Amino acid sequence: MATGVKLSKRAAPHPLDPLSAEEVVAAAAICRAYVVEKGLEPHRFNTITLKEPFKAEQLAFERDGKYPTRMASVTMTKPPKSYPIEMELNLEEGSVVSYKTVEGVQVAIIYDDFYEVGETLFKSDAKLQALCKDFGIDDMDEVAVDTWPIHPVDREMGSEHRMFMGLMYWRSCAEDNQYAHPLPWVPILDVETRTVVRIECAWKGTPPFPKMNSNYDHRVLEVPPRTDIKPLDIVQPEGPSFSVEGNLVKWQKWQIRVSFNWREGLVLHNVGYEDEGRLRPIMHRASIAEMAVPYAEAQEPHHRRLAFDLGDVGIGQLTNSLELGCDCLGHIHYFDAVLNNSKGEPYVIKKAICVHEEDAGIIWKHTELRTMHPEVRRGRKLVISFIATVANYEYGFYWHFGQDGAIQHEVKLTGEVSTTLASPEDAEDPRFGTLVLPNVLAAHHQHLFCARLDMAVDDPDGGRGLVDTVSMPAGADNPWGSAFMKQETDLTNEAKAARVVDSTKARIWKIKNPAVRHVYSGTPSAPARPWHAASYKLVPANTQLLLGLPTCTAAERASFATKSLWVTPYDEAERYPGGDYPMQNVTTGGLSQWTKKGRSIASGNDPVVWHVFSATHLVRPEDFPVMPVETVGFHLKPVSFFKHNPALDLPRTVNAASKLAGSCCAANGQANGVANGHTNGYANGHTNGHTNGHTNGHAEE
Repeated sequence: MATGVKLSKRAAPHPLDPLSAEEVVAAAAICRAYVVEKGLEPHRFNTITLKEPFKAEQLAFERDGKYPTRMASVTMTKPPKSYPIEMELNLEEGSVVSYKTVEGVQVAIIYDDFYEVGETLFKSDAKLQALCKDFGIDDMDEVAVDTWPIHPVDREMGSEHRMFMGLMYWRSCAEDNQYAHPLPWVPILDVETRTVVRIECAWKGTPPFPKMNSNYDHRVLEVPPRTDIKPLDIVQPEGPSFSVEGNLVKWQKWQIRVSFNWREGLVLHNVGYEDEGRLRPIMHRASIAEMAVPYAEAQEPHHRRLAFDLGDVGIGQLTNSLELGCDCLGHIHYFDAVLNNSKGEPYVIKKAICVHEEDAGIIWKHTELRTMHPEVRRGRKLVISFIATVANYEYGFYWHFGQDGAIQHEVKLTGEVSTTLASPEDAEDPRFGTLVLPNVLAAHHQHLFCARLDMAVDDPDGGRGLVDTVSMPAGADNPWGSAFMKQETDLTNEAKAARVVDSTKARIWKIKNPAVRHVYSGTPSAPARPWHAASYKLVPANTQLLLGLPTCTAAERASFATKSLWVTPYDEAERYPGGDYPMQNVTTGGLSQWTKKGRSIASGNDPVVWHVFSATHLVRPEDFPVMPVETVGFHLKPVSFFKHNPALDLPRTVNAASKLAGSCCAANGQANGVANGHTNGYANGHTNGHTNGHTNGHAEE
């Protein structure tokens, strides 16, 4: 249905560019006009985002430049109900393509909900105000409430009504760290009736009131700052080596298209590498598609804590506005992010995505032992990142691209651990967490991430295989018992492709293109071994899967986190491994349900790879009041993709800014000369080593 609302004429964006503020305004206007014309009750906006073109349309655009129709996907609600109403819009025609109600599930929390629920509905409840007053808190401005979705572990709180629980804290002042002062009550709120339906508490008698401060904010920090740190500057006198054209980033033979949405945050598209005069595709689309955070507590009222930080909340809408000189260093390019509020109005997160270069240390080196001649190259990497704050936690998501053709995804976890008032039992013997202050418990928990990797190794299609390194059986081929070899298993069916990391076999997974073979090891005269196909290998970290028992509700809701690897044939509708609407949903669907179909993932079915990795956080006292960064992630590395080491053509460079410690004028050559001289001296004699050291020091590095 056409509404008469159309965009003003302007230069057509790339089909994968996120919606602009103008497009968000237009989308909201189209929705409002439709609701009025149909005589429907007023709607509340949840999310407005780009409906990405179908994959075939994207590939056609890359091939012949034909623009697909610009579309938007809108999710709304009809208050007081919170089930999703999905609308698909044609922005070019100003029309509604589809309008669908999805009952039995709940929409995600949006940013407005945090203030409306946590700071208004919870704190205005008369029963909670009376409890706080009895506790000696007269001013509710001293109370902070973290709004949590409810994990329906006991199934009494299903998805019929939208429910939230609150974790309550006291603050002695505006800058005080509230997580040092947890309060004993956990209120449960019915959003539809806008009332607190009950208040739970682990204490039967009079609970303690933790008032000991533990701060990190420099304005109230009790610990004086260090005074012995000297400046360490990242200097790029000629500027960065990357260029940005719209949302396309080019760097050191890499091309990466950047986009952003409310749910996944940063998304990468059309990742390719220029090799021998052509751009070779590697990934069609890559993102972190879900994260489940189950807590270890078994006792009420904190047993309902399992958050889906993407599906319940949306990591994109909680993205930080980054600060130059703090979050990223060097010459920076930022991308802004455009999102919407509950009125359908656009707002901008400035500097949401950071693009910068980092020194990566030595990328390769060899010293010829006979002549002691060293060849060394320093590498660097391109980093594309964003940081999100989900209540107490910070997550930094970093994509690293190397000059050797390798890709790394790294998640940095920091922020604050979520605390509760320790129960009488935990105050004596905490089993499910750590006491970070007297009577203040930080529960153990997991962060289970799932990356969605739509690979395109030299082609939108490709195969995949499991590779183990195994000992060779004893026999004529292994007379000494010391041989080992790689053992590759093709994964051809999605139901059988779900696998688990096995560090005892150095297990990796290969995403391969059997139609492209290595120029040397994969020639027609060589045996047709699968290792010779152009591939990228997924190198996992040795991390745990979901620790809850298979019979628990967490294993049912976050079933994607029970395997390290899943592979499915490409399907436009299969985007989120924990299901489209996990909020309060006991049966979220997603990967474990899709793969029961047993579809083929053999060549020709365009497989999508899903990788689960995790951080199991057994809380330390050192994690409080603010947590030092923990890192988890995975690597993608080329195998038989390049003719040889792609970093072979890096130039020999000397960092003229390097100096000897304690010297204001020592040249880099002297520093390297002394280092090389001492090393070479042990092999060739002190005099020769000293001479070679000075010579090599000035010429190399």
